[in-house]
Amino acid sequence: MISHGRAGWNAVTTSDPAAAANFGATIPPRAEKYERAHGVIQIVQGLWGSWERDAWLLDVDGKRFADMDKIQLVNLQGKHAASRGPLPIPPSEQGQPVIFQAGGGSYGLELAGRYASGVYANPYTIEDARAQRQTLRDAAKRAGRDPDEVKMLAGFMPTIAPSRQAALQRRRFLDEVVDLNQRVRYLGAMIGLPLGPAQLDEPLTADQLADATPSPHDPRSARALEVAREGWTLRDVLAHGVIDYHPVVAATAADVADHMQQWFEAGACDGFSIAIDSYHDGFDSFVDQVVPILQERGVFHDDYEGPTLRENLGAHEQYGLDPRLTKPARS
Repeated sequence: MISHGRAGWNAVTTSDPAAAANFGATIPPRAEKYERAHGVIQIVQGLWGSWERDAWLLDVDGKRFADMDKIQLVNLQGKHAASRGPLPIPPSEQGQPVIFQAGGGSYGLELAGRYASGVYANPYTIEDARAQRQTLRDAAKRAGRDPDEVKMLAGFMPTIAPSRQAALQRRRFLDEVVDLNQRVRYLGAMIGLPLGPAQLDEPLTADQLADATPSPHDPRSARALEVAREGWTLRDVLAHGVIDYHPVVAATAADVADHMQQWFEAGACDGFSIAIDSYHDGFDSFVDQVVPILQERGVFHDDYEGPTLRENLGAHEQYGLDPRLTKPARS
């Protein structure tokens, strides 16, 4: 109600024992954890749909807040959660909040395919992103949904500056607050070398470059070794973002726009999850410098489709449970 239909719910199971401990629980086995997630999401959606569209009257003169005949009990009883309902508040302008999902693996994929309108993904290459997006669309189709209803949002980390050198310098400055000693050791594990903090301000030696091998288990490793072979110091290699969990674009606004346009037009994603480098000015730089370029190129809208998140995301209109989901979730 406060956001007037601009809210979403990131329905993600936790893997943090401390978070579970807040509820007097422990992290259950993965299958049980996702079984619980299916049940909780279904009950929440049932509660969201316990008010019919026109149940909220706000009839001050007639002294009728709502039409009680259009507010129903849900009486949902699952293995892990239950609710009689109904929800004690009316729906917002978008009907019910948009569901997002960010879990990985086959269980997370099934959860996303059944319920999510937006999925946060961590692909590192266009090829990997295409594969993840197709797998997600296939999961939605198996659940009985239109694959176009599920939007994959690829994460990336922009650092925007007047030049690439200035962007790299900005990242060096921001790296002063992280544990570079731990990061350089992690870099070594990625490329098969025993690296330590004593070499932070030196490049890899010829012998090290000859021995270096990118890890086949980490898609970032090939890029890390590629940057190291350009002769940068290890501090600068790290500043390029080679061990960050999203692709890093440290360059001009046009370069950032190029990355987004290339991925979008290649069918690698439906949108982006932007992990900005610094909140105090990073978003302003993105909005003021990158967005106008994307608009000029015709790949970003000039105005919003409507006032709600659901409209702007193009999400399926929904009140309550999705009647198309007839097959039971995996237990």
